[in-house]
Amino acid sequence: MAPWLDPIFAFLAENLGVPPNFVWRILATLAVMVLFTVVQALLARALARTVSDPAVRYSANKAVRYGFGFVAAIVIVRVWIHNVAGLATYLGLLSAGLAVALQEPIANVFGFGFILWRRPFEVGDRIEIGAHSGDVVDVRLFQFTLLEVGNWVRADQSTGRVIHVPNGWVFRHATANYSRGLGHVWNELAVTVTFESDWALAKQTLLRILSESDLVTKETIQARIDAAQNRYFIKYMNLTPIVWTDVSEDGVVLTLRYLCDPRMRRSSAGSIWEKILEEFAKLESVDFAYRTTRQFRNPTEGKPGTGGPPTKQAENEPSEREPSFAPSYSRR
Repeated sequence: MAPWLDPIFAFLAENLGVPPNFVWRILATLAVMVLFTVVQALLARALARTVSDPAVRYSANKAVRYGFGFVAAIVIVRVWIHNVAGLATYLGLLSAGLAVALQEPIANVFGFGFILWRRPFEVGDRIEIGAHSGDVVDVRLFQFTLLEVGNWVRADQSTGRVIHVPNGWVFRHATANYSRGLGHVWNELAVTVTFESDWALAKQTLLRILSESDLVTKETIQARIDAAQNRYFIKYMNLTPIVWTDVSEDGVVLTLRYLCDPRMRRSSAGSIWEKILEEFAKLESVDFAYRTTRQFRNPTEGKPGTGGPPTKQAENEPSEREPSFAPSYSRR
């Protein structure tokens, strides 16, 4: 210790009963903390001037903060505990007590290590974990933060809320990452036309709209698959947009399936729907199916074998059948 501090230590020991070594340790601890804060602030300022990419700057700041924090913690522990054997005993007893009393925080710390090691997601990724979905905007020692999407807002758009999720959730809940692998998701739009419509012409029109509105090229997706081959076994036979045909009680269902950016689901669907409305308005033989009530008159509309109008051979024969009505049905 510095000789000029001896009078101060003697005064504190005589009047307050504080040992000189205790005062010195407090001063050393404060000095380490101040030095840590100053160095971290200087490095953060230097990174802000030299690094233009926000993601890289964020990761570098995190690395500096945790690295210097770990070093500062080791120095402070060394200041207070000089005996290595005593330190080992103390840490053993402390860890045993913490393991029982602080299960959740410890699980969060291990979850933080798992996130850094296995990288199930990174800052900027869009993920779904448990009942929450959103963009990862921060990862800390005990929790990570999501900018929420979905919930009461349709098509995975932002709600404006920030959700703090414990890191331990990565061990208890499945994590879906929208941004890994392909980096795009399959989106589907169902278009229903009436049974009387020319559904083949409608399907051809929808395929043309998809080909003209293709937001992601096959080369881009193939390049992403090739880049992810070392980590994931991803295999797709068909990456181009397609229209599937199905039948429901309301009409012929034509389902458009295409790849899009996870953050562009709503905008892409809106753009495609506008083109569908414009193109279908030009087609006289295609009409949307919507929920209506239709009256079916069997004597004039049904088949001959089911009580419908007679065939040409029996057109002149008198008919004693009374008009009958089939149950009405609804379609969309």
